[in-house]
Amino acid sequence: MDRLYGIADWYDAESLLTHDERLVLGRLREFLETTAKPLVGDYWERGEFPYEIAQPLIDLDIMEPAELTQEGPARGIYQGFRIFELARTDASLATFYTAQAGLFRTAIRVGASEEQKKEWMPKVIDFSLRGVFSLTEPEHGSDIAGGLATTARREPGTDTWVLDGEKRWIGGAFTADVLAVFARDVEDGQVKGFLVPREAPGVTLEKIHRKTALRMMQNAHITLDGVRVTEADRLHNVNSFKDVAAMLRAMRSDVAWIATGIQAGAFEAALRYVREREQFGRQLGSFQLVQEKLARMLGNLTASLSLVVRLTEQQEKGIYRDQDSALAKMQTSLLMRETVALAREVVGGNGITLDTDVARFHADAEAVYSYEGTHEINALIIGRALTGHGAFTK
Repeated sequence: MDRLYGIADWYDAESLLTHDERLVLGRLREFLETTAKPLVGDYWERGEFPYEIAQPLIDLDIMEPAELTQEGPARGIYQGFRIFELARTDASLATFYTAQAGLFRTAIRVGASEEQKKEWMPKVIDFSLRGVFSLTEPEHGSDIAGGLATTARREPGTDTWVLDGEKRWIGGAFTADVLAVFARDVEDGQVKGFLVPREAPGVTLEKIHRKTALRMMQNAHITLDGVRVTEADRLHNVNSFKDVAAMLRAMRSDVAWIATGIQAGAFEAALRYVREREQFGRQLGSFQLVQEKLARMLGNLTASLSLVVRLTEQQEKGIYRDQDSALAKMQTSLLMRETVALAREVVGGNGITLDTDVARFHADAEAVYSYEGTHEINALIIGRALTGHGAFTK
């Protein structure tokens, strides 16, 4: 079987995949190239998601493929390359899929009791229970640990909780069955998690308009007004923000893989363009300055891919540290920003059109740069680990 990633995977990290893992990723590649990619430019421009490809994507059975899971869950390196493959086609597609396969699945895996996991996890894997991770609020993003304002109040003598508050930037909420909502218990001041039916009385969703990045992704502003949830739908292993932080620690690596995949998509699009475009009677790729930019892009991509592969190997061993996932997210996002800018440069004026794909990667990178922890927040997590001193504002 020919290599899937070729030049974009300069040091052949793909060789860490098994033959069957590459076959599954090849199945995904074929679907993305033939079915998804022809649609994304037009949908991106309209600010709509191509929902007609959602079920066919689910039907590919790529979350826990049967041919890979006879002896246990799919390996982390496969899951990373699955994200990479989606993101090298489109960041919104990667975000849409990982909202279920990463964010919501992690909420259940980390936050649910064993009994709850036994009931819910099979439904998460086959998408018969669709959910989203609802943490960020209109006034609280980077300071969510101490600032989370959504409240949960248990009615005395009952198994019912009442939730009030707002959530913002929740991608995929409009097609979710449930919202994994994190709220502060008014009794003990601790953060707890709940699975809230999207259509429950008191739940209102509004689409966020006028975005310049991830335009295909349908982000929601959610209002919770006296929403009633039973104790059975509370995530029983979420009893403080430390439990939420454990989820973020695991999920941040997914975003680093997305940032790396975006670089691959932008690099491949730019390389394709300069091999075809002629200026001054010569192929654009023959000019020294263009080649220097291509080399820098490849260096950024290779460094990022090496970083996320090693992080994934560590996590496969059970080593999960805040500073590790923070370093991966911070550095891959920083390199992504430069890579997509260089891609835009070498494609010239055509780089601001959707026809070359570069403009989409260039714009979408700005959203990825900020979500799942800004550059500054991740840097402070790393700095705290290095020095032993927390420099977060009080």
